[in-house]
Amino acid sequence: MTAGEMVAASVPMVRTLNLEFLESTAERAVVRMPDQADYHNHVGGPHAGAMFTLAETASGAIVMAAFGDQLTRAVPLAVNAQIAYRKLAMGEVTATATLGRPVADVVAELDAGERPEFPVAVRIERADGAVTGEMTVVWTLRPIA
Repeated sequence: MTAGEMVAASVPMVRTLNLEFLESTAERAVVRMPDQADYHNHVGGPHAGAMFTLAETASGAIVMAAFGDQLTRAVPLAVNAQIAYRKLAMGEVTATATLGRPVADVVAELDAGERPEFPVAVRIERADGAVTGEMTVVWTLRPIA
C-alpha cells in the first residue's frame, strides 16, 4: 500500500473530496482535487476549506511516505499550519508537498528520545501552472509511550 493509499484509507475527508494521489514518496507528494461544483465558493472556484484540506492531505502523504516505518513507535501529528491564498483558483487544482528537513535528522531526534518537529511546504496550482496558494504545515512525531 502506498503512502497515498494509506492516507485515503484512514482519512474520510480525502474520499469526500475525491482527492487523487499522483505521487507519494519521501521526496514529494502530489495530490489533485478535481473541479467539483459541490465544493465551489461564491466565485465558482474551489472553496478555501477544500484547498486547505487538499494541501494538508499532500503534507500528510509525504509524512507517511517518509516516516511510515516509524509508526510502531511514533504518531505523526500536525502541530500548526499556515496558508496564503495567492491567486483565484478555478477548476482542478493540484498540491505538491516537499519535506523541509532530511528524514535521517528527524529520525535521529526520535532515536534520541525527542519529539521532532519538521515543516512541510506545499504549493497549490491551477491546471495552467499558476500558483494559487502556499501552505506550510509543521508536523511532529509524538513518541508512543
